[in-house]
Amino acid sequence: MFGKIIGAIAGERAARHVSGVNGPMGAALGAGAVALARRFGPLGIVAVAAGGYALKRYREKQDRQHGEKAPAHPL
Repeated sequence: MFGKIIGAIAGERAARHVSGVNGPMGAALGAGAVALARRFGPLGIVAVAAGGYALKRYREKQDRQHGEKAPAHPL
């Protein structure tokens, strides 16, 4: 319970920096992230982080090759 509250607060604050996501939506995403983190475990969290980083690098490489700026995605 306490973890979900902390996750909701962190999600709400993070939503301030992401366009297209408002405070309540960020709070819901933060609370959900806590539940997913518990289910994935440490190895799953590392795998998700590595996959996200690889996707970011791939998109940046594609943008450089095409010489255009891709629209910012909320995720």
